[in-house]
Amino acid sequence: MKIEQYGWNSGWQDKTTTNGTPGRVTLEHKNGYRVVTNDGEWLCSLSGKYRHQHHGIEFPCVGDWVMVEQMPGEDKGIIHHVLPRTSQFSRKVAGETSDIQLIAVNVDIVFLTMSLNDDFNIRRLERYLLAAWDSGSNPIIVLTKKDQCTDITPYLREVENVAFGVPIFAVSARTSEGIEELQKQLTGSKTGALLGSSGVGKSSLINALSGNEQMLVQDIREDDSKGRHTTTHREMILLPAGGLMIDTPGMREFQLGDYSEGVTAGFSDVEDLALHCRFRDCAHHDEPGCCVQEALRNGKLDAGRYQSYLKLKRELAHMERKSDAAAQKAARNKWKQLTKDNRKRPVKKR
Repeated sequence: MKIEQYGWNSGWQDKTTTNGTPGRVTLEHKNGYRVVTNDGEWLCSLSGKYRHQHHGIEFPCVGDWVMVEQMPGEDKGIIHHVLPRTSQFSRKVAGETSDIQLIAVNVDIVFLTMSLNDDFNIRRLERYLLAAWDSGSNPIIVLTKKDQCTDITPYLREVENVAFGVPIFAVSARTSEGIEELQKQLTGSKTGALLGSSGVGKSSLINALSGNEQMLVQDIREDDSKGRHTTTHREMILLPAGGLMIDTPGMREFQLGDYSEGVTAGFSDVEDLALHCRFRDCAHHDEPGCCVQEALRNGKLDAGRYQSYLKLKRELAHMERKSDAAAQKAARNKWKQLTKDNRKRPVKKR
C-alpha cells in the first residue's frame, strides 16, 4: 500500500510541518478515524491537545491528510496535525444554528448527481452548484439512471440552462453506459466526491466504477421516486482503475453556508444582466432601463431561475446576519469570562 495511490505528492510533502507519519482519512467513525498510511490502515483518534485547541470544521474529515503517531505494537494511531486543505465542500447544519458541516475535503472533482426520473429537481441542482463553485473543486454533473429514461433531451436542456460550461454525463450503473467516460475524469490519482439526494444511485455508481459490490444498494420508492438513506457515513473508495471516490449520505435538504462567490459563478447570467441596468442601484422591480426585467419579459431569462436566484440571495443575507450575530455573541461571552476571571484573581497587598 502506497499513499501515492491516495493522492500523496510533493505538494502535500511540502505542507508537512510536524513529526509523524502522513496518512489520509478514508472513513470517519463516531469515535475515531480510519487512516491509510504507507504502513497500513490505522484506527486513529485525536490527540488531547488537538481536541482542546480546535473545534468544528477544524476536526479531520474524509479526504483530509493528517500527521499520525503510531501507538507501539498496534494498528492504531494518534492524530496530531491536519494539513492545510486545498478544497472543502460544506453545507449549513439544519436548523437555526449558523454552524457549518463539512461533507468532503481535498476533492479535485465534485460529481453532482441527479436521477432522470420524478426526483429530478433543477432548483436543487442550482444549490449544489453554488457550493461546488465555492468549495474550490471542479463540478461535473452526472445524470443517473439513463436506462430508465426514454428521452434525456429535455433534462439536458434544463441542466445546460443553469450549468454554463460544466461537463454533463448521462450514465447508467445498470448497463454501464457512460461509466468508462466517468472513470477517465479521475486519472492521475484524482479524488472525486459523489453528492446528491437519496435514491439518485450514488452507491450504484461506486459499485459500477469499482467493478464489485463495494456499497449496499436499496431500491427507490415507486410512488414518488425518492430513495432511502443507504449510505449513512462518508467513505473514500480506491478505484481499481485509479483515482478515488468519496461516497456521501443522501442530502434531501441542502441549506446554504456563506457562498457569495458561488452565487457570482452559478448565476453569472443574472448578474451580468444586472450590470447593464441603467441605474447602478437598480432593484429590478419597475425601474426604467432594467435589463433584468427586460430579459424576463422577452423570455431570455427564465422566471423560475430568477426567483431561485432571489431566494438564494435572501438565504445568504440571512446566513450572514446570523453569522455576525453569533460572532458578536462569542466576543461578548469572551470578555465576560475574562472579566469574571480577573475578579477571581487575588489582589496583591502592598
